[in-house]
Amino acid sequence: MDYKYLAEKAIEAKAISHPPYSNFHVGAALLTEDEKIYLGGNIETPSYSLTICAERTAVFKAYSEGERKFKAVAIASDSPDYCPPCGSCRQVMLDLCGDIDVVMVNHKDELKILKLSQLLPFAFGDKDLK
Repeated sequence: MDYKYLAEKAIEAKAISHPPYSNFHVGAALLTEDEKIYLGGNIETPSYSLTICAERTAVFKAYSEGERKFKAVAIASDSPDYCPPCGSCRQVMLDLCGDIDVVMVNHKDELKILKLSQLLPFAFGDKDLK
């Protein structure tokens, strides 16, 4: 699949976000190896620690549907620049999705693509529990 299309889906996913406090909309589009796309939007609550990011929403939706093999995630936000995933999302995606491509889109519809391991070097994982 063309990552430009995946980025467009992430932009569309911003519409399903619920950020009543920050008013910062983030959309994510998670691509499986079978070319299925799961969308996620950030969802805020008054208790900020219980807020969930768009990327984790998409991952948990996919996992709850039985998906286990992923290719990429695209992320779009209200920021004019690229929006990288937060640290929590990086860890969750690496744990559950593997070293997938992270496609970030800015307001000029330009893409920046990095491997997740580039965004989270020296990540904690299964190997550290042995």
